[in-house]
Amino acid sequence: MPEGRTAGDLQPGVLTEYLTEETGFFVRSLREYERFQSPYQTVEVHDTAPFGKLFRLDGHFMTSEKDEFFYHENLVHIAAIAHPSPETALVVGGGDGGSAEELLKYSSIKSVTLVEIDLAVIDIARKYLGEVHRGSLADPRLTLKVEDGLAFVRGSTETYDLIVLDLTDPGGPSEPLYEVDFYRACAARLNSSGAMTLHIASPVAHPDRIRTGIANLRAAFPIVVPYLVSIPLYGGLWMMACASTTLNPSYITPLDANRRIAKRGIRDLRYYNGDMHRAAMALPAFVRELVE
Repeated sequence: MPEGRTAGDLQPGVLTEYLTEETGFFVRSLREYERFQSPYQTVEVHDTAPFGKLFRLDGHFMTSEKDEFFYHENLVHIAAIAHPSPETALVVGGGDGGSAEELLKYSSIKSVTLVEIDLAVIDIARKYLGEVHRGSLADPRLTLKVEDGLAFVRGSTETYDLIVLDLTDPGGPSEPLYEVDFYRACAARLNSSGAMTLHIASPVAHPDRIRTGIANLRAAFPIVVPYLVSIPLYGGLWMMACASTTLNPSYITPLDANRRIAKRGIRDLRYYNGDMHRAAMALPAFVRELVE
């Protein structure tokens, strides 16, 4: 979780997401489907009016049926469309299957390896989050590995066209996966035209986390392109980034992106298109100050 972010609901049945110790928002739970402790974290699934089934880990919102596309489409397609022809991908985390589902929309994709440390996340996704993974967890092109993503990347000899870090927030147990050493290990696992994407934090609530995150990426990759998306479940504006040795998504025009969407047979996009590709990388002045 980001520094300063806390867990704890305002009252029973009122699911509360704190962005900082002073700010946050709430969603009422209509029904609690699951709440249990896995070997790694507290796992919950709730039914809600605005978001449908809502998935939480350690008291923090991860994804939901009705707004998952804001997060997953932007996490994947900014880099995937910029790549000339992605065939192989690695997802670290992402046991809900949402990132895998977006990658598997590409006709060129031959294999996706998903490395999730907590089997409980995958089991919950299979049981409750069909609207998030849309069958991707059973796709024959997908290989599931239940193991530590950090150890997997460091021990792997495989290389990939795309790496998607679909992680819990920095500041908690996943903190080592936001550090320079891990980014360098990921860079070594990319093909020559490959790229890595990840989410970082809110530029409004966590400016220090943005500065640190972008600096760490730049210590490992020569090309780092930050971009923004508004995610309802995360309380507003959120930064993601694409990092690479050679690939720069800002060179792709809206027309280029739309042509590639059509040529690659990508369907069922609810957020991403050529205009949004370009718009995501248009940073407000206060955000530019954080990343320059």
